Amino acid sequence: MGQPSTGKLAANVGEIARQARLRAGLTQADVAERVGLATEVYGRLERGRMLPSVPSLRRLCIALRMPSDTFLGLNTGEVPTWAAESAPPEEFDESPELRRLMRTLRKLEGSQLKLIGLVAAALQKR
Repeated sequence: MGQPSTGKLAANVGEIARQARLRAGLTQADVAERVGLATEVYGRLERGRMLPSVPSLRRLCIALRMPSDTFLGLNTGEVPTWAAESAPPEEFDESPELRRLMRTLRKLEGSQLKLIGLVAAALQKR
């Protein structure tokens, strides 16, 4: 399963934070103090070099009066670039029964899998 590009996500969060800070007429030190981060750490966040923790993101949303969806690029009606690179797992296209069976099969040993394979082949011939 592909993972979102944390670099692009961090860049998006940082850019949105910078724009919101400037619109609010705040300095990096102002926002850092309100969020509970060192100014240097907040500066790295704005430059897209790090992602905030969930509690820090929440405080950032409050300090800048922005919804978290905006920071994550989820409110535009388009798939964010950081998420577009990540294809959903194939199992999302499968039925719940098949996903449940696959979870069970992953727990079995080789000889048990072989036996299940034989049973499945026999059922398929019916």
